[in-house]
Amino acid sequence: MRPPTIRDVAERAGVSKSLVSLVLRGSGQVRTEKRDAVLRAARELGYRPNAAARSLSEQRTRSVGVLLNDLRNPWFVDLLDGLNSLLHENGLHMLLADARLNRRTGQDLTGPFLDQRADGLVVVGTLPDPAALDAVAARIPVVVAGAREPVPAGVDLVAGDDERGARLVTEHLVGLGHRRIAHLAGYGAVGELRRRGFEATTRAHGIAEQCPVEPSDMTEEGGYRSTVRLLSRPDRPTALFAVNDIASTGALSAATELGLRVPHDVSVVGYDNTSISRLRHVWLTTVDNASHEVGRRAARCLLDRLDRPGEPGRQYLTAPTLEIRGSTAAPVTG
Repeated sequence: MRPPTIRDVAERAGVSKSLVSLVLRGSGQVRTEKRDAVLRAARELGYRPNAAARSLSEQRTRSVGVLLNDLRNPWFVDLLDGLNSLLHENGLHMLLADARLNRRTGQDLTGPFLDQRADGLVVVGTLPDPAALDAVAARIPVVVAGAREPVPAGVDLVAGDDERGARLVTEHLVGLGHRRIAHLAGYGAVGELRRRGFEATTRAHGIAEQCPVEPSDMTEEGGYRSTVRLLSRPDRPTALFAVNDIASTGALSAATELGLRVPHDVSVVGYDNTSISRLRHVWLTTVDNASHEVGRRAARCLLDRLDRPGEPGRQYLTAPTLEIRGSTAAPVTG
């Protein structure tokens, strides 16, 4: 028995082959009732489009490369959900790659996407060598999501407003009455912006000299080690602001091992509002940097570039909000 064709779908739905093609490409120019009829006919017949033939006819593969800085980072989950939802609505699918793994195995970071003839590329997170984007950006549309490093001309950047988010955290802790607040700092442009927001706010309140910045590496182990150093000081801080939720989990572990209760003895704040922060036994106060919206905005930028290539690069910053949970409280006095 031969497989169903686009002609069969058109006959079953009572429409033309060209209209079926529009529906299968995700066009928004088809009326809802016609689209529903085509999709129902395709489902009933078990029709599946010939992706290879369609790619040849459209000169597109309808695939988008997504290069993650580190697949282990839980912050990427919501971002990818927002990214994929809009790409899927427009008939595109993602090809995922882990930049950390590629670096360990010595593979080219972006070359495989060109080999697969991806229509575009979304880079999620900070790459160690932003110059790697230059060659690929000259050939296909590129969008960077969740990073703040400089990007090549013609590349869009979508991220959260990290400096503003750090100010929200610091103002919250100052408002609770904390005067000795420490920051577990990160690296790269994102880490620098969060540190800048923290330091600017402590200066504005006249407490900068009492608010140390401790280097960290954005990992749980790094957060743990930095916190042990900070909480072992004779003038230990009453509050800790970690550069991300992962480092915060290390801070929570260190506080517990040192016999301190959170938030009674020390308040802890993270950043990113990942699933970790919402675990009941963690229940971490943190910054929601609108990762789902970052993903959808990155997808929209890429779709715009596919339709109108060659336009100047743009930058979009989403507004962060503070999620106050159970890891912060007023400092104990006396």
